[in-house]
Amino acid sequence: MISLITEVKTQDTLGVYSTDYTYKQVFCNVSSVTASEFFDGGRSGLNPQYRMTMFCGDYNGESLLEYNNQTYSVYRTYLKGTDTIELYVERKGGTNGKESQT
Repeated sequence: MISLITEVKTQDTLGVYSTDYTYKQVFCNVSSVTASEFFDGGRSGLNPQYRMTMFCGDYNGESLLEYNNQTYSVYRTYLKGTDTIELYVERKGGTNGKESQT
């Protein structure tokens, strides 16, 4: 099970923006990325970690997710058939959610 993270930016009366996060837990299959995905991603400056396979109706374009108390960013998606989507995720400094943005 993973948590998809939605970022909600709000502006107060002084014009200052803040970001709130909402979490939605979904079931998925977690697997390692293939060797070619890992090396091709590395050549492109990515740090591929996992492939998450889930029901596509659960995914709404979130760019962050949490798995095993770690935050990952989604760098690629792949629609597999009509009801399954694969999310390819990485850990990268500065894009890992609220912990790295404070």
